[in-house]
Amino acid sequence: MLSQPNKKNIKKKLNSIYRLDYSKQDLGVYANEIFRVINIHNKFVKKRKKIKISEKTSVLICYADSLLNGNRGKTIKIFKKFYKKKLDHFFEIIHFLPFYPSSSDSGFAVKDHYQVDKKLGDWSDISSLSKNINIMADVVINHASSKGLWFKNFLNNKSPGKEYFLRVNKKFDISNVVRPRENRLLKKISIFKKDNLLWRTFSDDQIDLNFKNPRVLLRFVKIMINLVNHGVTIFRLDAIAYLWKKSGSKCVNLKETHEIIKLLRLVCNSLKSKPIIITETNLPEKENLSYFGLNNNESHWIYNFTLPPLLVHAFLFEDSTYLNKWSKNLPSTKIGNNYLNFIASHDGIGMRPAEGYLNKKSLSKFFKRLKKNGGQLSFRKIQGSSKKVYEANITLFNAFQKTDSDKKGKYFLERYVSAHAIMIAFEGIPAIYFNSIFGTSNDDYRYIISGNKRDLNRYKWNKDKLENLLKNKNSKQNAFYQKIMNLIFIKKQNKAFHPNAKRKKFYFGKKIFCFKRTSLDNKQTIYNITNLSSEHQKLNIGNKFKKYKDLLNKSKSTKNLELEPYETLWLSN
Repeated sequence: MLSQPNKKNIKKKLNSIYRLDYSKQDLGVYANEIFRVINIHNKFVKKRKKIKISEKTSVLICYADSLLNGNRGKTIKIFKKFYKKKLDHFFEIIHFLPFYPSSSDSGFAVKDHYQVDKKLGDWSDISSLSKNINIMADVVINHASSKGLWFKNFLNNKSPGKEYFLRVNKKFDISNVVRPRENRLLKKISIFKKDNLLWRTFSDDQIDLNFKNPRVLLRFVKIMINLVNHGVTIFRLDAIAYLWKKSGSKCVNLKETHEIIKLLRLVCNSLKSKPIIITETNLPEKENLSYFGLNNNESHWIYNFTLPPLLVHAFLFEDSTYLNKWSKNLPSTKIGNNYLNFIASHDGIGMRPAEGYLNKKSLSKFFKRLKKNGGQLSFRKIQGSSKKVYEANITLFNAFQKTDSDKKGKYFLERYVSAHAIMIAFEGIPAIYFNSIFGTSNDDYRYIISGNKRDLNRYKWNKDKLENLLKNKNSKQNAFYQKIMNLIFIKKQNKAFHPNAKRKKFYFGKKIFCFKRTSLDNKQTIYNITNLSSEHQKLNIGNKFKKYKDLLNKSKSTKNLELEPYETLWLSN
């Protein structure tokens, strides 16, 4: 049974969110329903081992249909076979992007949060996988599909769905709203012969949910417990920063949003399986960091959103200035909290996290280079009619393919591998996008058909084709796979790569990026040293590393170090 302190804390949190609009008696009813579903879960679900975070922890990001096999079988089963054959020894966590029935946005316009899309499989497939690996699943919490049951019921004043979606009147002041997209925010609609304005943060098909209605919050508590019942151990709270809206405010990062995350954390702490929460907040760094909570009582992990744009920029322009400034100021994590490090995902390279680091001139050069490499730019609306780049849409392969100093792309592989070496060695948990493992290039065909810029980096592989390419020692895919998996393999053997191992920054000029990791027991030290340039670089440090070994190239001499173009060293004592 749920302990009295947990009950008290959940009641207190509900009251802090809804006290202005609901009586204590009403909120007591919602609290009791939360207690009931927690108790049912804890009574019938077997206790499983808590996720142990260590240097062995890495995340694989993928869609449940990242691999296809014609019409032969459900895609989760297809993926499971490939995973066991090629990826099982390297990743302890699989992040399946939304696998629910959806009407658009590659799964992020959810029609039914309680079902698995039939083309992908069913709950038994998720449960089966979860027996041997940790599953991370999206809780698409900010919005739902305009074609789902909830919205149909909302229009007909029926449950579930009644009062689930956010509508505002003309008096609601939206002048300060921070936008992540270009689409029109409000949609005029007539419900029961009354004009309403529906809120749509992301697209016309994704209608924002009304969290001012505690029934919506209760519904998502039940959705999360349902996911846990089917083996999910990590929740990715999608677009969580936009959850609460208040007239005249920015409608992002509001206090009530943070309070809701704290309540969800309390719920997770009350479950036997102790699932982990990770917040997806593609925002300037200070705002992103706030989702750990003042007392580390919100998200367990946050995405390290500033790393991708600054890391890609450093390699493209052979300049560690911005990367150095950022890593020097980035606070260290505490045990229990972690950065989730990544360079590529199903989205693009988010540019809001680079605010305060890359200036206007640097951004202009950056976008120009990425466009030359085949990228597209997605924009967000800001006050008035102007707009800013929200993200760059491009695969990592294309992003690193050519630079202003390497116009023929002679060193594309070296840049690619070293960028991953930095990300994997950095403080936090590395997360690698499925397509990045194989050096997948832009899916121009899909983008031309769909017009969706994000589709450039959402290629679906044919399983047989990919396996045949990996058997070919001379194939591009095999080369990338071997290099990236080798990095993960070495990481798993070294305690200085524990996600919370200490990190210290060193400066050897703008052509070099260097940091030191020290294991929690202080017994192992690893220096990550990367040449960001297309020329050889000598480090004038004498015999400082005389007794160190390079984990990536055991034959490398560590006396009077000289780095090859775009070479990374992992020097260990």
